[in-house]
Amino acid sequence: MSALFTLGGRVAVVTGAARGLGQAIALGLARHGADVALADLDAGALAETEELVRASGRRALAVATDVTDEEQVAELFARTERELGPLDALVNSVFTPVLTRPQELTLEQWERALRVNLTGYFLPARAAGRAMIARGQGGAIVNIASIAGTSALGRGNVAYSVSKGGVVQLTRELAVEWGRYGIRVNAIQPAQMRTPGFKARFENPELEPDGLLEQMVEAIPLGRIGEPDDVVGPVVFLLSDAARMVNGVLLPVDGGNLAMNAGSRGND
Repeated sequence: MSALFTLGGRVAVVTGAARGLGQAIALGLARHGADVALADLDAGALAETEELVRASGRRALAVATDVTDEEQVAELFARTERELGPLDALVNSVFTPVLTRPQELTLEQWERALRVNLTGYFLPARAAGRAMIARGQGGAIVNIASIAGTSALGRGNVAYSVSKGGVVQLTRELAVEWGRYGIRVNAIQPAQMRTPGFKARFENPELEPDGLLEQMVEAIPLGRIGEPDDVVGPVVFLLSDAARMVNGVLLPVDGGNLAMNAGSRGND
């Protein structure tokens, strides 16, 4: 493996690591040489990810964490440095879906989306930034945003999309603020990914109507829904020395979804 793309000997925190994208990312970082602290509310599922990371030959630390709680986030990073070593990288990958039309959206739903999907990124990023600045060796942060952060999905996604738009701007602001310390902050913008949550949605006709999945695939030039592992390579790249001059970037991992004009569908 090229030294440019290795994460050998680095210490990373991955939030939302119990399943889906977060789990795939944590395992991918371990395969590329990183020791990984794993954060999620689901302690049982998190323990499974911890076992898988260790089975790959890397050190792992599972910490059941509510990333919207300042004290729990502080404890996550303190334990990481104490048990794994100085922090090199953070991947923010938590999210909560809120599927409600705007006219029916409650204040509680709105605030939950912003608290989990935005505050739940800010607090770990702030903790990571503080640790990296104090160490003086730079570092890298990757936020898992969404194509919803820069395009409107409709279908009751307003709270989710607004929260992801906040993640997009948080990424840019932190990139500008912390670049002077050698800390790079970038974001991945996935389209639909075949995670356990995605599968559950499309098995419930009350959440997603028949035919919608086919419409989604038609809007993706590569012609398929993404898999969690499709995100791993881009994240590894952004955390590695290969991306040492990449800062403040929004990288779509969407099969061309954002690039496609609605009028181009069906063109051969």
